[in-house]
Amino acid sequence: MSLARDERKALVDLMTELGPDAPTLCGTWSTKDLAAHLAVRERRPDTAPGIMLPVFAKWTEKVQEDYTHKAWSELLDLVRTPPFWIQPVDDFINTGEYFVHHEDVRRAQPDWEPRPYDARRENTLWKLLPVTARMTFKSSPVGVTLVRPDGDHVVAKPGANGVVITGEVSELVMLAFGRDEARVEYSGDADAVERVRSLNRSV
Repeated sequence: MSLARDERKALVDLMTELGPDAPTLCGTWSTKDLAAHLAVRERRPDTAPGIMLPVFAKWTEKVQEDYTHKAWSELLDLVRTPPFWIQPVDDFINTGEYFVHHEDVRRAQPDWEPRPYDARRENTLWKLLPVTARMTFKSSPVGVTLVRPDGDHVVAKPGANGVVITGEVSELVMLAFGRDEARVEYSGDADAVERVRSLNRSV
């Protein structure tokens, strides 16, 4: 199985275990809200503009709200079994989406810990990191470099007075996707580090 399919299955299994009202790292969203988002994202292309463009956001929110009124088991089935058109592009559009949202549910639970190291997962996520990191750290007033344990690195934002952020790839990906629940270490000038920590890294 691909990482996208692995993460989809693991996320649905976890949401099944926790139920529809469990917290997530997605603001005020519960697991039901997150499941509705995922189902709408793949099954209602008419809502896609509202994800990125505020002028269309109300429609996207309405459709997603409608999906939250579906039975929990039905909603999980919609997430578990994607429409046919997803298969050819699943890895491209869903690897990061499902990894991060799986972690959004895992890390919203008390006493969470990072998953055991998995080379295939880390190597796959490493390919996704540069584009995401350059997008979410673009507003940084100082340079930002993301470094994995073997020393390989991604320059998320070129610039002076740089900050270095070190961690496993999966942790760097969570950070780049705007999550603060990531086990990473910062090094650099204290003021520069604080400015990077306080960035809005929304995707």
